[in-house]
Amino acid sequence: QVQLVESGGGLVQAGGSLRLSCAASGRIADMGWFRQAPGKERELVAAISWRSDSTYYADSVKGRFTISRDNAKNTVYLQMNSLKREDTAVYYCAARNFVMAVTTLKYDYWGQGTQVTVSS
Repeated sequence: QVQLVESGGGLVQAGGSLRLSCAASGRIADMGWFRQAPGKERELVAAISWRSDSTYYADSVKGRFTISRDNAKNTVYLQMNSLKREDTAVYYCAARNFVMAVTTLKYDYWGQGTQVTVSS
């Protein structure tokens, strides 16, 4: 069983930046970041393949967020720039055992979530 530990959330002013990190306790394949705002469904924000040769971004974050990973550390990152109030949500890291299309929503492991709050 792989455990995912997230860090880097917090409170930031609109236009600011945050970097989320997620460390996996074992080797995993694809990784992704989801978010869930109050009253809304969880949505896939960004995903990255095992070799980092394929990425996915939700339209709402394209050009502002960047996903990356360090396989030597079993860690995935989400650099969030030009943050907006509508980015406020709990962000969840996810990972899976097998390589799939980056748009696939099926994941095997989930982090506990980290709160990101963007103030005006």
